[in-house]
Amino acid sequence: MEPTRYELRVRGHLSREVSEDFDGFEVADAPAETVMIGEVVDDAHLHGVLARLQALGLQVVSLRSVPDGPRPPTE
Repeated sequence: MEPTRYELRVRGHLSREVSEDFDGFEVADAPAETVMIGEVVDDAHLHGVLARLQALGLQVVSLRSVPDGPRPPTE
């Protein structure tokens, strides 16, 4: 199964320590949220990422698959 690249938008901004916990994801601040982009290998991996965010008390405001390539604008 080929990995799928996902963009997750999380309400608020992540600390550096929390951002570093999401190995393999590019993490960038956007107004009022954090944008995380990375490859997810399967459904179990995606559910694991979502569970980690939930365990940290973070709210995912959007989730979508994105094509490979440069990061989309954050605004």
